[in-house]
Amino acid sequence: MSLNNTEREIQCVTHWFQGWSAMQKEDFLKDLLDKLVPNNIDTLFDSMKSLGVGDKPPSIFQCQLKLFSEWFSQWTDSERNDFMIKLHSIDASFMAKFNSEASRLTQNQPILS
Repeated sequence: MSLNNTEREIQCVTHWFQGWSAMQKEDFLKDLLDKLVPNNIDTLFDSMKSLGVGDKPPSIFQCQLKLFSEWFSQWTDSERNDFMIKLHSIDASFMAKFNSEASRLTQNQPILS
């Protein structure tokens, strides 16, 4: 069975996810919350901090997040749901934390670090 582009992108991101450190997964969690929870002010400020210009090139992880952002913006809601289901099957505790943080944000409560 041949995979379509989105399925390949999802497969690629879930593969990267499995190789990320706990700290990188935390950064990804913030990025995912920013994409899926409207008006997430905390991640807006985090994004503003990362706008600084530096001499060093982006890390592989930063490039992966950039690609993920580009791909994710093109996915349908159904494809995004498929991605979240795959993440849950890989790391249920990550998704539990995501769901908890998303719930707090939608209730306008502060995120606990």
